[in-house]
Amino acid sequence: MSGIAVSTTINGDEVEYLCQADETLLDVLRDRLEMTGTKEGCGTGDCGACSVMVDGRLVCSCLVLGAEVQGSTIETIEGMADGADLHPLQQKFIEHAALQCGVCTPGFLIAAKDLLERNPNPTEEEIRFGLAGNLCRCTGYDKIVRAVQDAAQEMKG
Repeated sequence: MSGIAVSTTINGDEVEYLCQADETLLDVLRDRLEMTGTKEGCGTGDCGACSVMVDGRLVCSCLVLGAEVQGSTIETIEGMADGADLHPLQQKFIEHAALQCGVCTPGFLIAAKDLLERNPNPTEEEIRFGLAGNLCRCTGYDKIVRAVQDAAQEMKG
């Protein structure tokens, strides 16, 4: 296959791949690298289901071209747990039943992790604002907010 050669770091691992000029990072992650945790919800950057971190910045991977991440550091949902040990956010989402169909969950988890890294003690309003780019059609958001609040408390120690 011909294409654009890209070298990047994904979840701490050096990764190289070929992609087409118009191929999104979301498609590269899912179809080329078989990292299917990142979900496609809308394909237009409106729902947040495909959220990943690129060079420390929360982005919708459906809006980033796979070729644009040359030399970047990417964090996806697959890198959130430490082996078999879930990240506190993942554990709290389970405990609070903050997920239903699961399409939005990876994006919410990445966005919540980013929020708590920037603000380890957010108010409910700050959590809702920090997660505003992520849409859920199932849960009604309250359980998600409670899970993030609980995780923040646990992560403070």
